[in-house]
Amino acid sequence: MTPQITKIALLSVIALSSIHSARAQAPAPDGSRTFEGTWSATGQRQALPTEANRPAAVIYLSGAVVLTGATGLSSGFRGEAIGFDDGRALNAGRAVWTDARGDQVFSELKGEPLQTGKRIFGTITGGTGRYARATGDYELTWQYIVAPEDGTVQGRASDLHGRFRLSEAGR
Repeated sequence: MTPQITKIALLSVIALSSIHSARAQAPAPDGSRTFEGTWSATGQRQALPTEANRPAAVIYLSGAVVLTGATGLSSGFRGEAIGFDDGRALNAGRAVWTDARGDQVFSELKGEPLQTGKRIFGTITGGTGRYARATGDYELTWQYIVAPEDGTVQGRASDLHGRFRLSEAGR
């Protein structure tokens, strides 16, 4: 290829990707936008034995939430979550994501036991500052969890994706 054809091809690719990116960022008719990302976290787990041979546990995790594709949400948050697993079927929790300005996004968590490959579902229930009146939902898959005898837990969520909406009053 000649240098001129290479430049034209490169400019075409850049122009097309810009158009695609602008379309991906446009809100849906209901005003919601999509996002995806990862969440790496460490924390503590406390467990009690149960009759089901699977311990009930309380867990606290905190770490970095990194999002892409979300106009209206920061790309980085400190994510904190606290959850309860009853050793059978009840798995519930709460999470808060805090951005660099101190604005927060709150969510309720439900899902499968906190183990490798399990799905967790979040419902965004509001926030503070620019995230006041935020709504939406997300889900993620835990890639791995390490829980040594001292109760320390390390995990990474992948396939984090969801939708959120900021009402006019929340902007």
